[in-house]
Amino acid sequence: MNTAPAPAGARVLAFGEYQPSKVVTNDDLARTVDTSDEWIQSRVGIKERRIAAEDETVADMAVAAGGKALAASGLAAEDIDLVIVATCTQRDQIPNAAATVAARLGITSPGAFDVNAACAGFCYALSLANDAVHGGSARNVLVIGAEKLSDWIDWTDRSTCVIFADGAGAAVVGASATAEIGPVVWGSSGDRADKIHLRDHAYLYQEGQTVFRWTTTELYPVALKALERAGVRPEELTAFVPHQANLRIIEAIARKLGAPQAIIARDIVTAGNTSSASVPLALSRMVGRGELPSGSTVLTLGFGAGLTYAAQVLRIP
Repeated sequence: MNTAPAPAGARVLAFGEYQPSKVVTNDDLARTVDTSDEWIQSRVGIKERRIAAEDETVADMAVAAGGKALAASGLAAEDIDLVIVATCTQRDQIPNAAATVAARLGITSPGAFDVNAACAGFCYALSLANDAVHGGSARNVLVIGAEKLSDWIDWTDRSTCVIFADGAGAAVVGASATAEIGPVVWGSSGDRADKIHLRDHAYLYQEGQTVFRWTTTELYPVALKALERAGVRPEELTAFVPHQANLRIIEAIARKLGAPQAIIARDIVTAGNTSSASVPLALSRMVGRGELPSGSTVLTLGFGAGLTYAAQVLRIP
C-alpha cells in the first residue's frame, strides 16, 4: 500500500481549447429561419458561433483541446493518470469519450470516465479532479468539457438554433502545496428537469422563460457561497466566468455578486452556448488574450439541464 501522504491541495496547471473552423453568423441563420442579427443579439447576446463539421466528433474536439492543455502544462502523457470528459452530446454512450481521448493522446492505462451534468459538467468534473488529487487517488488529471450540440438542434427552431454551438475546453489539474481550487458548491433541482430535455430523443428543447427566471433569481447565492467556502471576498475577485448561456443571464448574476472590479466573461458573443465546454473554453481564451495573469482569482459557475449547478473558485496558473 502507498503510504505517502496526500498532497495538501490541487491546482490548475494549464488550459487548452478548441473551436471548429466553421463560423455561423446571425445573418447566416436569418437566411433559413425567421430571425435577425438584432433579434438574436438583443435576446441572447450572440453575434456568431462555431459549428463542427459533419464528421467531427465530441472525441475529436476533446482530443484537440486536451492535447493543448497537456502541452501547456509541461507534463508528458505518461504523467496523467486520470481523464475526465464532461459531455452531454456524445452520440454513442458506449464506449465513453474519456478512454478514447486518453488513448489518442498517448495516455496509457489511466482512470477514464465521462460526466453528464449538462452545462455544469466541467465544474462538476473539475471538482472530482480536485478531490482525486487531494485524496491521493490521482497525481495529475486531464479534465475536458466537449460538446457537439449541433447534432441535437432542430435547425428550423429559432429558439434553440440561434443559441447553441460546438467546441471544447480543457484543464490539467495537479498536486499543489496549497489548495488553489476551492470547495465546490453544487446541487440540482430535478423537479424541474423537464425544462431542458431532448424532445423525442432527437432535438434539444428548453423552456426559455423558466430557465431565465431560475438562473437570474436562484443561482447568485450559490456563487456567493462558493466564495465564502473558499475564503474569498467578492472584491478580491479578478474575474467571474459563468456558463455562457445567455448574455443577459451572465450580466444579471454578475450585478448581484457585488464585484464591480471583476472581469466578466462574455465569450458567448463569439462562441455561442457550448454547454460543458463553455467555462473552460472561456477561461482558456481569456488566459490566451492576457486578461487573466498568473495568480488571478476566478469564480466559475456552471448551470444547466438537470437542473444542475456548481460553483467554485480557482487560481490561474
